Amino acid sequence: MAIDPAHIKALIQDAFPDADVTVEDLRGDGDHLGALVISSAFQGKTRVQQHQMVHDALKGLVGGELHALALQTKPRD
Repeated sequence: MAIDPAHIKALIQDAFPDADVTVEDLRGDGDHLGALVISSAFQGKTRVQQHQMVHDALKGLVGGELHALALQTKPRD
């Protein structure tokens, strides 16, 4: 089932209002997306913690409706 990248972006943006979020469809199938999330919420967090925060924001979509998400996170400078 294809997921609109704009939906993923909106979920992330809702959880991290200050974030710069870029989401792209890597294969054109709506099932393999890539996301870059830059947020001050990531300050002092490990990369694993940052990724967990984003996965929590996506409310179980990754591994379910969304097959794969290539995720990059960075704290805002």
